[in-house]
Formats: sequence, C-alpha cells, structure tokens
Amino acid sequence: MHVAPEELQAAAVAKLAELEGVEMKPKKRVAIPVQEMPAQDPLERCKNMKEVALGYCAEQARLEAMRCLQCKNAPCVSGCPVAIRIPDFLKAAADGRFADAIAIIRENSLLPAVCGRVCPQESQCQLNCTVGKILKDVNKSVSIGRVERFVADLQRESETGQVIPEIKPESGNKVAVIGSGPASITVAADVRREGHAVTMFEAFHKPGGVLLYGIPEFRLPKAIVKNEIDTLRAMGVEVRTNFVIGRTRKLQDLIDKDGFDAIFVGTGAGLPKFMNIPGENLVGVFSANEYLTRSNLMKSYDTERAHTPMYSSLKVAVLGGGNVAMDAARTAVRLGADEVHLVYRRTEKEMPARVEEVAHAKEEGVIFHMLENAVRIIGDENDRVIAMECLRYELGEPDDSGRRRPVPIEGSEFMMQVDTVIVAIGNGSNPLISQTTEGLEINRWGNIVVDENGQSSIAGVYAGGDIVLGAATVILAMGEGRRAAAAINARLTG
Repeated sequence: MHVAPEELQAAAVAKLAELEGVEMKPKKRVAIPVQEMPAQDPLERCKNMKEVALGYCAEQARLEAMRCLQCKNAPCVSGCPVAIRIPDFLKAAADGRFADAIAIIRENSLLPAVCGRVCPQESQCQLNCTVGKILKDVNKSVSIGRVERFVADLQRESETGQVIPEIKPESGNKVAVIGSGPASITVAADVRREGHAVTMFEAFHKPGGVLLYGIPEFRLPKAIVKNEIDTLRAMGVEVRTNFVIGRTRKLQDLIDKDGFDAIFVGTGAGLPKFMNIPGENLVGVFSANEYLTRSNLMKSYDTERAHTPMYSSLKVAVLGGGNVAMDAARTAVRLGADEVHLVYRRTEKEMPARVEEVAHAKEEGVIFHMLENAVRIIGDENDRVIAMECLRYELGEPDDSGRRRPVPIEGSEFMMQVDTVIVAIGNGSNPLISQTTEGLEINRWGNIVVDENGQSSIAGVYAGGDIVLGAATVILAMGEGRRAAAAINARLTG
C-alpha cells in the first residue's frame, strides 16, 4: 500500500521527538521501525520517467542511522567492496552531522549518490548487518544505502555543491582510461588525484557508461551521472567521446605512438546474450541492451523531440529475472504498452533482481510468469512478432550457481500472444579490444585476465569492472577500479 511522503515525514518527526533525551541502548535501537522510502504513487509514476524513489527527509535519515548498533567488529564494512567506514558515517548522520557523514563516505567512494540508488546493499553491506540478523530478516537491516543517498543528495543540492578533490602537483605521466562507467570513473579520479594526466576514451557520444545507457531515468537520474563526469572534468580529466578503441585507435598504439605510461580498460560487459531459439531474428525482438539504450541514452521515449524511434508495442514479453529485465519491463510500461509480461524459468525466490525492483515492477502492473520460458518466437507474413511458444518448468537439483535447476515439464507447451520480445538474460564482453590487441589474455568467457593488482598480461595495461568480472554491480566495479588505480599509481611513482 502506497503511503504519501508527507505521512512518512510526519511519522518520523513524531518518532524522533519521542526518542529525544532517551538513552539509546541496543534494544531501543533495534525497536526503531525501518524507515520506508518515500516514492511516487504507482498509478502516477507509470506515466512518467521521473525518479520513483523520492529519498528520505532529514528526520527519516537520522532515525534509520540511529538503528545502527555501532558494532565494534563492523561486519557491514566487510560486505562493502570499497570498505566505507559505515558505522562512522551512520553515527554522524544519526547525530545530524550530515556534512561529516558524506565526508567519511567520500574517503572511499566517489559515487555515493549513484551507489545509494542502484547498488544491491541487501546482498552486500546490509547482508552482514547485526540488526538484520537479530530481526532474522535482511530487509530489516539498517538501510545503509538510503542514508548514503540522502547525505549525498544533500551535499549536491547545497550551496557548496560539487566537491573537487585535491590534486597533487603534475607528475608528467599520462594515463589512458578506456570506457566511462563506474570502474573507469573511479580510476580516473584516483589516478588524477596523484597528479597524473588522465584521458578518458568513450565509444558513445556521451560519457557515463552503463550508468547512462543501462539504468533508466526513473531509477538513476542522468543529471547525477553528469555531475560526476563534470567533477572529473573539473579535476582536469580530458574526456574524449565517439572514440572506439580497437577501431579509432588500437590499444597498443596508445602506448607505442601516443606516449601513455599506463592504460586502464573498463569497457564493461555490453555484448547482449540471446537464447538461440527460432524466431529471434524477427521484427519486434530486442536485446534489453538495445531497448534500454534507445530509451535511456537517446531518450526515444520523448517522442516530440527525440530523433531515435522506439518500437510501438501493445503486448510485451521480457525474458529474464535480473535487474536489467526489471528495467526493461518497467520501461515498456512507461512507453505505453497495454500489457507487460515478465517470463522467468525459475521461481521468484531464485530471481537475481533486487527485492525492491521486483516490488516496484508488480506495483506498476508488470505480470509475472514464474517457471516458464520461451522456446520459439512466431512471426506473421511480414516477419513481425505475433506470439511466443513457451514451456512450463519445475525446479530440480542446484546447478553451478547454487540455484535449483529448471527442468522442463513434458507436454506443457502453450502459446502467449505478444508483439514484442525483449531478451534480458545477461551480457558478455565485447571482443573488439581483445581481437585487436596482440598478447592480451582473455578467459573462455571473453573477460580480460588480470593479476591481484588488476594488471593484464600486457605490462602497464590494467583492467577492471565487468570486462573482468562479467556483469556485476556498480560498487564491485568501483572496488576493482580502486585496486587497479592503486597499482597504476604505485607503478608510476615507483
């Protein structure tokens, strides 16, 4: 049931007043209710691209931070890929010292407003939270990401606004950063802070990587991504767009001809995977990558001003169960589809998507089909999609992922009438750089192989993020970037 933001704020103000002057022992902290995230009404947000989650008010942020038990062993920090001092920033927020809270976060994270919105805290820092363990529900852990988002937004919207990190004197070294996603942003900032000249190369016409083209506006406003890129530029990082490494320039040429002393490759995992079933070449079948890129990067949803058309759909089927599948389904709703069906071959329990994203999709009218999957896409005489043949499944023994394997039920075939199919079953690594770079070692999935410092098989060439891990999270990519940046800085100053 949707609760108006005003009601949530009023309840938080009352609760905070009730706790004024009370000694906050652990039992009192655990008894504070989880602060619900204010959000747009589902009936309204289905019709717009504005951000769904509206963010905490100050009272909610303080109350949620007060739930932290300040554990001496800080188990939450062990679940954070960039090791933010979580108890310390929560203590500052609980006291209302919001400027101190964001300063603590920024010691280790350059993208708090981004991570506070899109990172799966429930499977990282919040998974280890003692409060969640006491209450036997990870969804009742301290909402670390929501407090992080609040203090980051407060700083960005304040008079001080953009915070430019201190830069050491120019070293005379040059570093190339390939790609402009979260791993690359992290490397560019950490390396530039040491006084090295940094040039960032982006294949698209706008920088931001997956933050820009992959995540919809209603989850991550693009103004926030632009703010982070503007910060890099203010630090002196040169950003070159429409520059495809492997085509515009080969990787080795950056070292041999352009004089770069080190290179970081953070090109992500942008090569869509398909199911290899009949009918995937029909008109009306899209990879989630293309569908979301058209909407997010090219703003095709803005039909009055966008030059990129969007396929007109009435009945959409999205195949997959991750966050990208949720993003595609929820985008289809906003683009005016009459029906959006999400088809997944396991149960909801096995879905890798965030619980919050699944809940939002249901609120917005997405119809979930569990233990089903497409085996054939059917077209009309003009090769346009008109239906899908599907199978029903049951769960068998666990597979390599630890999830129970879906087993098809013999004779369970049925037809689903649709005019659009969006395939969202994962991504692989773009092979362009590996195909055009002699001596660069990759594994059987096409990911670049690196050592414990993030260095590839070519001396001076480092890599991190999804190009190394496969499709992962923003904060994991940032962790990879921090490790590689530390190694690059050590190499250049050594």
